[in-house]
Amino acid sequence: MKILADEGVDRPVVERLRQSGHRVWYVAEMEPGISDEVVLDLANREGAILLTADKDFGELVFRQRRIARGVILVRLAGISPSRKAEIVAFALAAHGDEMEQAFTVITPGAVRIRRRATKSEKGDTA
Repeated sequence: MKILADEGVDRPVVERLRQSGHRVWYVAEMEPGISDEVVLDLANREGAILLTADKDFGELVFRQRRIARGVILVRLAGISPSRKAEIVAFALAAHGDEMEQAFTVITPGAVRIRRRATKSEKGDTA
């Protein structure tokens, strides 16, 4: 899976996903400090799912209807970076196929996947 990790994602998470065979771009290694809009544009350009710890991406995807291949929001405060890495890697292994075109939230006790409705699901014919 192609993933763009926002700079707020812990490095051990990025390294663990790379070890699992995912192609991961990491904003902290590329252009730290770029805006959320630029991060989302980069993920779209690369055809990558965005991995972030920043809740602001929910605003961009749902309220502003910005296009996204998928967003994975990591909500694992208070957990060690190495444990976060294992939780995220397990969630991707178990649910990765479902995360495309969806907004996923990973918490200590659950993986919630909210799929975005397509035009045909909304009843649009155009």
